[in-house]
Amino acid sequence: MKVAQVCPSFYPCIGGVESHVIEISRRLVQKGYEIEVLTTDPTGNLPNEETLNGIRIKRFAAFAPNGNYYFSGGLRRYLATSSSTYDILHAHNYHALPALYSAKAKSKKLFFTPHYHERTNSLLRNFFHLAYRIEARKIFEKANKVICVSSYERNVLLRHFTIEESKINVIPNGIDVNINYLKFNKEKTGKNILYVGRLEKYKGVHFLIKAVSKLNDDITLNIVGSGNYKNKLIKLVKNLGINEKVNFFEQMDRSSLLQKYLDSDLFVLLSNEEAFGISVGEALALGIPCIVCNCSALVEWVDEINCFGLKYPIDIDVLASMIENISGKKIDKQKFATWDDVTGRLASLYETNN
Repeated sequence: MKVAQVCPSFYPCIGGVESHVIEISRRLVQKGYEIEVLTTDPTGNLPNEETLNGIRIKRFAAFAPNGNYYFSGGLRRYLATSSSTYDILHAHNYHALPALYSAKAKSKKLFFTPHYHERTNSLLRNFFHLAYRIEARKIFEKANKVICVSSYERNVLLRHFTIEESKINVIPNGIDVNINYLKFNKEKTGKNILYVGRLEKYKGVHFLIKAVSKLNDDITLNIVGSGNYKNKLIKLVKNLGINEKVNFFEQMDRSSLLQKYLDSDLFVLLSNEEAFGISVGEALALGIPCIVCNCSALVEWVDEINCFGLKYPIDIDVLASMIENISGKKIDKQKFATWDDVTGRLASLYETNN
């Protein structure tokens, strides 16, 4: 079976959707599926075509103002003329145009994983979001299956759209953290705080930076990711005079990223809009305590034993106190569904709907 995974961006970019697509794609290849990832490259710096772990990748030029929307005439035209060559189009990410291109080009079967956020921190984007919803409902109408990564996401979608409930399946993201080839950093001093994800305002990294500025000098904040808010975060660090306490990383390979988790004493994600939160699951699976914003799908992680919730809007002083009290807390490694489990369930859906 030939399947196109259609997504606005892909590896080496870091993010929840990117992680989701690469993890299911490489396992589907192992199961004998012919997988092509159809994606965009607004930078123009990545190869137009390449093969990674048996996954064929096609990248198309795009215009993505501030990392949004991903307008791509090339991808739209390719789907319009070539969708019939695939048994399934599997579109990802409601919030970017490639999913809509996929729905309009549907020839055989369409699967849709929305990774849906209810709102953004931008009034302008929220306005366009409402206008876009009128057109984007066609994706749900044309989809044979809609796959949600959490019960929270499913419930939000049913509030916002008219969707046949029989179309919806909840299959959570997988959490796989193979660390057999890594080592704990026994020589580090002080405490390391970690954030992994896209650098956009709604992710709340600016709250974390402000809290770290109030803490002792033995605290180091490591920020892994890229996005349109990065320059503002760098400026905030400079204005607070904490350049020595904050490190930025991006396009980190998987082994280096897992090592960064292992070297950390605390993981923090203060996003007020998440459909799942893969990075939280990975931290908990590695035995790293977490602080999250007690809203959206992140509430499903909070147990106040391993993962601690903080109400929104974020109180910086409360956050700073929590960081001091929770950093280095010993927790048991948590067990979650693996990407093998997830891919097996997805493959079953592919086969039963073929």
